[in-house]
Amino acid sequence: MIPGFAHRRQFKDLSEQEILALAISSEEDDARIYRQYAQALREDYPASAAVFDGMAVEEDGHRQRLIDLHQTRFGDMIPLIRREHVAGYYARRPVWLIENLSLDRVRSEASQMESDAQRFYETAAARVTDAATRKLLGDLAAAEAGHAELADDLAETHLGADAKSQEDDAAHRQFVLTWVQPGLAGLMDGSVSTLAPIFAVAFATQDTWTTFLVGLAASVGAGISMGFTEAASDDGQISGRGSPYKRGVAAGVMTTIGGLGHALPYLITDFWTATIIALIVVFVELWAIAWIQNKYMQTPFVKAVFQVVLGGALVFAAGALIGSG
Repeated sequence: MIPGFAHRRQFKDLSEQEILALAISSEEDDARIYRQYAQALREDYPASAAVFDGMAVEEDGHRQRLIDLHQTRFGDMIPLIRREHVAGYYARRPVWLIENLSLDRVRSEASQMESDAQRFYETAAARVTDAATRKLLGDLAAAEAGHAELADDLAETHLGADAKSQEDDAAHRQFVLTWVQPGLAGLMDGSVSTLAPIFAVAFATQDTWTTFLVGLAASVGAGISMGFTEAASDDGQISGRGSPYKRGVAAGVMTTIGGLGHALPYLITDFWTATIIALIVVFVELWAIAWIQNKYMQTPFVKAVFQVVLGGALVFAAGALIGSG
């Protein structure tokens, strides 16, 4: 038996008082989550933060209506029952995880929260027999269904077209600075800088296994070096480039991938087959780098292709010549 799950209640076994108590605690949690969203977004996206502040106030109103009904029917003592106490009840993402969510993902999470709450109130309303309780739960289900309109109204008030466009642009810039830029630098380093040692060993030994081991060592070593260098070079506080740990992971992983791309073909035992496949992989890697530069860094595609392909060709030629000598 999994610890903690054996003692969960089934929703169908809850009394009407417990259903009200569950709804009260859920509204408290949702309001707290919206305020956490607002706090996390306030510095970079103040207009979106104002939207979540307004939604938190709306959840407070729902909670108060539920408390008033509970006091009327059952008194002041509200049983302690929360989402995690009920089997199959919808869960909420831990609030500390929102630091890793994009602006669009936060908005999507909020929309899912409202949809979950609507289904809960519809199910709860069908289970109670008291007319006042059924009416309130039905009203709250309708309110949750209409929260998309509330969000639109709040967005219209706090998040005009210009503000939303500015926030979306800021979110895109942050994504580029935190993930794309270090990842692209890593991919370029891994794809280009490892060409010389890998192909030098390949042409010098014509031993595919030795070439693979050198390529693996070069790729992993370069990935570790690039990851630590990126993470240690800038804490992101002044530059605004975001978490050094995220940037370090992006740079390190992409550097390793860039090198492994043309090292893995040397697991094939036939030298020329492995080398031809490795060259095809290099071609694909260089074009991918040019595409990313064009899409995210606004580098003209022809210029990106020229820079990357020329650089890659020179490094490959150096490795091949040294290895053949």
